Amino acid sequence: MAKVGNRQQKTFICSKCKRENYREEKNVKNTTERLELNKYCPHCREHTVHKEKK
Repeated sequence: MAKVGNRQQKTFICSKCKRENYREEKNVKNTTERLELNKYCPHCREHTVHKEKK
């Protein structure tokens, strides 16, 4: 069985307009570095890099 508490909700911020657009689960034990994902920003109306919030 998996341990409880390894997965946490993380917020992603658009690198262009600096708005919070996405929340996703991340296993903090396996991936310790911050994620950078290419996602659609509805405010910029284009695909931009979204970085994990501090």
